[in-house]
Amino acid sequence: MRLIFYCCLASSREIKHARFKRSGMNPLKSKYDVAIIGGGHNGLVAACYLAKAGMSVLVLERNDVLGGATLSRQVFPGVDARLSVYSYLVSLLPQKIIDDLDLKFQLRSRKTASWTPSFHDGRLRELLIQNNSSSANREAFAELTGSDKDYEGYLKLQELEESVTKAIWPGLISPMVSREELRSRLDKDTRIAWQALIEEPLGDVIEQHISDDLIRGLVFTDGRIGVSTYPHDPSLLQNKSFLYHIIGGGTGEWKVPVGGMGVLVEQLHKVAHATGNTTFQTNAKVIRIDNGARDSTVTFEHDEKEHQVDARFVLCNASAHVLNQLTEEKSVPSDKVVEGAGFKINMLLKKLPKLLSDRHTAEDAFAGTVHIAEGYQQMMTSYQESMKGNIPTRPPGEIYCHTLTDDSILSHDLNQRGYHTLTFFGLDMPYRLFEKDNDRVRDEVLSRYLTGINQFLRDPIEDCLASDGNGDPCVEAMSAFDLEQKVHLPKGNIFHGGLSWPFAESDEEVGQWGVETKNPNIFLCGSAAKRGGAVSGIPGHNAAMKVMELSKNNR
Repeated sequence: MRLIFYCCLASSREIKHARFKRSGMNPLKSKYDVAIIGGGHNGLVAACYLAKAGMSVLVLERNDVLGGATLSRQVFPGVDARLSVYSYLVSLLPQKIIDDLDLKFQLRSRKTASWTPSFHDGRLRELLIQNNSSSANREAFAELTGSDKDYEGYLKLQELEESVTKAIWPGLISPMVSREELRSRLDKDTRIAWQALIEEPLGDVIEQHISDDLIRGLVFTDGRIGVSTYPHDPSLLQNKSFLYHIIGGGTGEWKVPVGGMGVLVEQLHKVAHATGNTTFQTNAKVIRIDNGARDSTVTFEHDEKEHQVDARFVLCNASAHVLNQLTEEKSVPSDKVVEGAGFKINMLLKKLPKLLSDRHTAEDAFAGTVHIAEGYQQMMTSYQESMKGNIPTRPPGEIYCHTLTDDSILSHDLNQRGYHTLTFFGLDMPYRLFEKDNDRVRDEVLSRYLTGINQFLRDPIEDCLASDGNGDPCVEAMSAFDLEQKVHLPKGNIFHGGLSWPFAESDEEVGQWGVETKNPNIFLCGSAAKRGGAVSGIPGHNAAMKVMELSKNNR
């Protein structure tokens, strides 16, 4: 199945979206208080805060629409479905940012947390975990394992997670404190949790409390989203990834954005535009930043011409690697850039497939996160195969259905006909696998993922796919290589580089916002900042706070 790209055949809602991308284009000035490179959600969060504070802001976006990885669009030509193309669930966006900016952005809980199927000796084993139903969950664990032991271990792990979350989450939108300072604030029980989740390999605590392979894998999945790692990785990369997936909102719950991720972008654009202080320029490729004693000069290409603007401060929503190139600092060699390992599949279905399960319906399972080939041992095997340069034999991944929780992203006609979206995020697909022959390898990986899904279905997923206006199946696949090409993620890394701990890791960082660079007036405002990554707005907020702090001090 070929990769399907955006087509000019647009629905009425897509035409409205096209107007949105061109609106608010104030005349370009020669000087701004702040220039922001990248119009993704973090850049837009920063723009909102700074513009509301009375500063003049220029947002330069390389693509033809704002949004970056928080984009919604009509993926399949001739089909009135507006999908969250890259990022699709929200956990880390603080309510304070929503309230401060008065964003009309609703997040909705899913009735199902997860469904995890596997086969053992030819027999289907499955675990469905509900949100807010402890009695049903206890029963499901006991039915799977034959006792309450693993459920009690699962609850113990949740207690540890909650303890660490209470210590870390509130401080993510404040200046950083040191590891020692943060740890000193903890009581005895929380220090035990800190030791288990931050100081020791994640595999230790999982294996201590849970014995069943399927449940171990279910828990460990959060430690591998978009990164290549394993339970006992001495780098503790798995612990860092796990932390960012369990602390969101103080609960770790991942919620569905009503209307799709693009609603967040539209709301941020609306707030920034309403101030009258923000200029948006799309199709603007920044090629150089010259840092002066007081102002910086930003040079960018637009309409095949070079333009220059001066700015008191520059915020970069791109990666630190890209920023180094723009400022002509010593850049990280290409072979040292931390590669991504995720694979994205967007699908539109004319019907939900029937499960092999006799206990649960597709409506129950797909309403939450469906874990495919994510048993504990299977994920270690998959990781090892990918690190040897091979496509994993049984690649792991997870699926969810947006429309079972929020059907507003589909037209009334599609809803009436029973259409649904499926979003699949695959693991263990590092950039290196796709570098030499992306098209061929992408197709092979897509085939393996669909095969992995089909083993748990009565209807092959291919038979459930809708057709677009050209008669092609509605499936879009993107490798780490594609993500680099489309949304400029370095080697497809959804975190823009290596993950950091959510606290200061040196004396120099204590009291900083985590956005600072070697240049005193240039700051990171995206995933490359400390405490960046995912749809959070946190680095955008923190960069804006840094600029306002400096402006106040200068006055």
